[in-house]
Amino acid sequence: MTVTCEADAVVLDIEGTTSATAFVTEVLYPYSRRRFGALLNERNQEADVRRAVDQVRRLLGDPQADMTRVETALHTWLAEDRKVTPLKTLQGIAWAEGFARGELASHFYDDVAPALRQWHSEGVRLHVYSSGSVAAQRAWFAHSTSGDLSPLIDGLFDTENIGPKQSSASYRAISEALTTPPGRTLFLSDRPAELDAARAAGWLTVGVRRPGEPYHRHGTGGHPLIESFADVRVRRTHGEDARNPR
Repeated sequence: MTVTCEADAVVLDIEGTTSATAFVTEVLYPYSRRRFGALLNERNQEADVRRAVDQVRRLLGDPQADMTRVETALHTWLAEDRKVTPLKTLQGIAWAEGFARGELASHFYDDVAPALRQWHSEGVRLHVYSSGSVAAQRAWFAHSTSGDLSPLIDGLFDTENIGPKQSSASYRAISEALTTPPGRTLFLSDRPAELDAARAAGWLTVGVRRPGEPYHRHGTGGHPLIESFADVRVRRTHGEDARNPR
Protein backbone atom coordinates (compact mmCIF):
# COMPACT_ATOMS: atom_id res chain seq x y z
CA MET A 1 0.00 0.00 0.00
CA THR A 2 1.29 3.48 -0.91
CA VAL A 3 1.16 6.20 1.74
CA THR A 4 0.94 9.77 0.45
CA CYS A 5 2.07 12.67 2.66
CA GLU A 6 1.87 16.41 2.04
CA ALA A 7 5.25 17.47 3.43
CA ASP A 8 8.06 19.94 2.77
CA ALA A 9 10.61 18.18 4.99
CA VAL A 10 11.39 14.56 5.77
CA VAL A 11 13.31 13.57 8.91
CA LEU A 12 14.90 10.13 8.88
CA ASP A 13 15.80 7.69 11.62
CA ILE A 14 18.72 5.42 10.68
CA GLU A 15 18.80 2.09 12.55
CA GLY A 16 15.94 -0.13 11.42
CA THR A 17 14.67 2.56 9.04
CA THR A 18 17.24 3.45 6.39
CA SER A 19 19.71 0.79 7.46
CA ALA A 20 19.92 -2.61 9.15
CA THR A 21 20.38 -2.60 12.91
CA ALA A 22 22.50 -5.75 12.55
CA PHE A 23 25.14 -3.80 10.60
CA VAL A 24 25.45 -1.38 13.50
CA THR A 25 25.57 -4.04 16.21
CA GLU A 26 27.65 -6.63 14.34
CA VAL A 27 30.06 -4.39 12.40
CA LEU A 28 30.20 -0.89 13.84
CA TYR A 29 29.96 -1.73 17.54
CA PRO A 30 32.88 -4.20 17.44
CA TYR A 31 34.90 -1.71 15.38
CA SER A 32 34.44 1.06 17.94
CA ARG A 33 35.17 -1.36 20.79
CA ARG A 34 38.53 -2.16 19.21
CA ARG A 35 39.32 1.53 18.68
CA PHE A 36 38.33 3.05 22.05
CA GLY A 37 41.72 2.52 23.70
CA ALA A 38 43.73 4.10 20.89
CA LEU A 39 41.23 6.92 20.53
CA LEU A 40 41.39 7.86 24.20
CA ASN A 41 45.16 7.76 24.30
CA GLU A 42 46.04 9.24 20.91
CA ARG A 43 43.37 11.93 20.49
CA ASN A 44 42.56 12.93 24.06
CA GLN A 45 43.61 16.56 23.45
CA GLU A 46 40.99 17.08 20.74
CA ALA A 47 38.01 19.13 21.88
CA ASP A 48 35.30 16.56 21.05
CA VAL A 49 37.22 13.71 22.69
CA ARG A 50 38.05 15.77 25.76
CA ARG A 51 34.43 16.87 26.15
CA ALA A 52 33.20 13.27 25.86
CA VAL A 53 35.75 12.08 28.43
CA ASP A 54 34.61 14.80 30.84
CA GLN A 55 31.01 13.67 30.34
CA VAL A 56 31.97 10.07 31.11
CA ARG A 57 33.68 11.20 34.30
CA ARG A 58 30.60 13.14 35.37
CA LEU A 59 28.39 10.12 34.75
CA LEU A 60 30.77 8.00 36.82
CA GLY A 61 30.83 10.60 39.57
CA ASP A 62 34.61 10.59 39.42
CA PRO A 63 36.20 13.75 37.91
CA GLN A 64 39.64 12.15 38.22
CA ALA A 65 38.83 8.87 36.48
CA ASP A 66 41.79 7.76 34.39
CA MET A 67 41.55 6.58 30.79
CA THR A 68 41.43 2.94 31.83
CA ARG A 69 38.29 3.52 33.89
CA VAL A 70 36.78 5.67 31.14
CA GLU A 71 37.39 2.93 28.58
CA THR A 72 35.92 0.29 30.91
CA ALA A 73 32.76 2.41 31.27
CA LEU A 74 32.49 2.74 27.49
CA HIS A 75 32.78 -1.03 27.03
CA THR A 76 30.11 -1.62 29.70
CA TRP A 77 27.67 0.86 28.16
CA LEU A 78 28.30 -0.55 24.71
CA ALA A 79 27.58 -4.09 25.91
CA GLU A 80 24.33 -2.81 27.45
CA ASP A 81 23.50 -0.84 24.26
CA ARG A 82 23.06 2.30 26.35
CA LYS A 83 22.14 5.50 24.50
CA VAL A 84 24.72 7.53 26.42
CA THR A 85 25.85 10.75 24.75
CA PRO A 86 29.64 10.47 25.31
CA LEU A 87 29.56 6.86 24.14
CA LYS A 88 27.79 7.92 20.94
CA THR A 89 30.22 10.80 20.45
CA LEU A 90 33.28 8.58 20.72
CA GLN A 91 31.72 5.87 18.59
CA GLY A 92 31.07 8.48 15.92
CA ILE A 93 34.68 9.64 15.96
CA ALA A 94 35.94 6.05 15.72
CA TRP A 95 33.55 5.24 12.87
CA ALA A 96 34.47 8.43 10.98
CA GLU A 97 38.08 7.24 11.13
CA GLY A 98 37.08 3.84 9.79
CA PHE A 99 35.05 5.30 6.93
CA ALA A 100 37.86 7.71 6.00
CA ARG A 101 40.36 4.84 5.94
CA GLY A 102 38.13 2.73 3.74
CA GLU A 103 37.77 0.12 6.48
CA LEU A 104 34.01 0.70 6.71
CA ALA A 105 31.18 1.32 4.24
CA SER A 106 27.71 2.06 5.56
CA HIS A 107 24.67 -0.09 4.87
CA PHE A 108 21.44 1.22 3.36
CA TYR A 109 18.42 -0.78 2.27
CA ASP A 110 18.17 -0.89 -1.54
CA ASP A 111 15.05 1.28 -1.65
CA VAL A 112 16.53 4.17 0.34
CA ALA A 113 18.99 5.92 -1.98
CA PRO A 114 16.57 6.08 -4.96
CA ALA A 115 13.85 7.55 -2.74
CA LEU A 116 16.19 10.13 -1.19
CA ARG A 117 17.42 11.21 -4.62
CA GLN A 118 13.87 11.52 -5.92
CA TRP A 119 12.60 13.52 -2.94
CA HIS A 120 15.62 15.79 -3.05
CA SER A 121 15.16 16.43 -6.78
CA GLU A 122 11.54 17.40 -6.08
CA GLY A 123 12.61 20.02 -3.54
CA VAL A 124 11.87 18.12 -0.34
CA ARG A 125 14.28 18.99 2.47
CA LEU A 126 15.90 15.88 3.96
CA HIS A 127 17.21 15.65 7.52
CA VAL A 128 18.43 12.96 9.91
CA TYR A 129 17.64 12.52 13.60
CA SER A 130 19.53 9.65 15.21
CA SER A 131 20.94 8.65 18.58
CA GLY A 132 24.25 8.33 16.76
CA SER A 133 26.34 11.50 16.83
CA VAL A 134 26.26 14.08 14.06
CA ALA A 135 29.84 13.08 13.18
CA ALA A 136 28.74 9.46 12.78
CA GLN A 137 25.73 10.47 10.69
CA ARG A 138 27.86 12.62 8.40
CA ALA A 139 30.34 9.79 7.82
CA TRP A 140 27.51 7.29 7.40
CA PHE A 141 25.83 9.16 4.54
CA ALA A 142 29.13 10.08 2.90
CA HIS A 143 30.39 6.48 2.66
CA SER A 144 27.49 4.34 1.49
CA THR A 145 27.77 1.53 -1.01
CA SER A 146 25.40 3.64 -3.16
CA GLY A 147 27.88 6.52 -3.24
CA ASP A 148 28.08 9.78 -1.32
CA LEU A 149 24.54 10.57 -0.16
CA SER A 150 25.52 13.50 2.05
CA PRO A 151 24.71 16.19 -0.56
CA LEU A 152 21.08 15.08 -0.33
CA ILE A 153 20.89 15.85 3.40
CA ASP A 154 20.11 19.37 4.59
CA GLY A 155 20.58 18.87 8.32
CA LEU A 156 21.70 16.42 11.01
CA PHE A 157 20.36 16.15 14.56
CA ASP A 158 21.40 13.92 17.45
CA THR A 159 20.44 13.45 21.09
CA GLU A 160 23.22 15.76 22.26
CA ASN A 161 22.16 18.80 20.27
CA ILE A 162 18.40 18.18 20.36
CA GLY A 163 17.44 15.78 23.16
CA PRO A 164 15.91 12.31 23.65
CA LYS A 165 14.14 10.75 20.70
CA GLN A 166 11.15 9.72 22.80
CA SER A 167 10.46 13.30 23.95
CA SER A 168 8.04 15.48 21.99
CA ALA A 169 10.10 18.52 23.05
CA SER A 170 12.94 17.25 20.85
CA TYR A 171 10.74 17.29 17.76
CA ARG A 172 9.47 20.76 18.58
CA ALA A 173 13.10 21.89 18.83
CA ILE A 174 13.82 20.43 15.39
CA SER A 175 10.78 22.24 13.98
CA GLU A 176 12.17 25.52 15.26
CA ALA A 177 15.53 24.77 13.64
CA LEU A 178 13.94 23.77 10.33
CA THR A 179 11.46 26.67 10.08
CA THR A 180 9.12 24.11 8.53
CA PRO A 181 5.61 23.82 10.02
CA PRO A 182 5.22 20.65 12.11
CA GLY A 183 2.22 19.63 10.03
CA ARG A 184 4.39 19.59 6.92
CA THR A 185 7.28 17.64 8.46
CA LEU A 186 7.31 13.86 8.00
CA PHE A 187 9.18 11.51 10.34
CA LEU A 188 10.12 7.99 9.27
CA SER A 189 11.11 5.57 12.03
CA ASP A 190 10.75 1.94 13.06
CA ARG A 191 10.20 2.75 16.75
CA PRO A 192 6.62 3.37 17.95
CA ALA A 193 7.66 5.52 20.93
CA GLU A 194 9.61 7.86 18.65
CA LEU A 195 6.70 8.09 16.23
CA ASP A 196 4.36 8.85 19.14
CA ALA A 197 6.63 11.67 20.32
CA ALA A 198 6.84 13.17 16.84
CA ARG A 199 3.07 12.96 16.39
CA ALA A 200 2.57 14.67 19.77
CA ALA A 201 4.68 17.55 18.40
CA GLY A 202 2.33 17.85 15.44
CA TRP A 203 4.46 16.01 12.87
CA LEU A 204 3.31 13.61 10.19
CA THR A 205 4.53 10.09 10.96
CA VAL A 206 5.04 6.86 9.05
CA GLY A 207 6.22 3.63 10.64
CA VAL A 208 8.84 1.56 8.81
CA ARG A 209 8.81 -2.20 9.27
CA ARG A 210 11.85 -3.99 7.90
CA PRO A 211 11.96 -7.81 8.01
CA GLY A 212 14.30 -9.05 10.72
CA GLU A 213 14.33 -5.76 12.63
CA PRO A 214 13.47 -5.70 16.37
CA TYR A 215 10.21 -3.76 15.84
CA HIS A 216 9.06 -5.64 12.74
CA ARG A 217 6.20 -7.37 14.54
CA HIS A 218 5.18 -4.48 16.79
CA GLY A 219 1.87 -2.71 16.35
CA THR A 220 1.85 0.58 14.48
CA GLY A 221 0.12 2.58 17.23
CA GLY A 222 -2.11 4.19 14.62
CA HIS A 223 0.78 5.32 12.42
CA PRO A 224 0.65 4.50 8.69
CA LEU A 225 2.96 1.61 7.90
CA ILE A 226 5.38 0.92 5.06
CA GLU A 227 7.95 -1.78 4.39
CA SER A 228 9.89 0.14 1.73
CA PHE A 229 10.60 3.80 1.02
CA ALA A 230 9.12 3.09 -2.41
CA ASP A 231 5.76 2.82 -0.61
CA VAL A 232 5.70 6.44 0.57
CA ARG A 233 5.00 9.36 -1.73
CA VAL A 234 5.97 12.83 -0.51
CA ARG A 235 4.22 15.78 -2.11
CA ARG A 236 5.61 19.18 -1.16
CA THR A 237 4.09 22.66 -1.39
CA HIS A 238 3.87 23.70 -5.01
CA GLY A 239 5.78 26.71 -6.30
CA GLU A 240 8.52 27.62 -3.82
CA ASP A 241 11.54 25.35 -3.42
CA ALA A 242 11.04 23.82 0.03
CA ARG A 243 14.82 23.69 0.57
CA ASN A 244 14.96 27.48 0.43
CA PRO A 245 12.02 28.79 2.48
CA ARG A 246 11.38 32.52 2.57
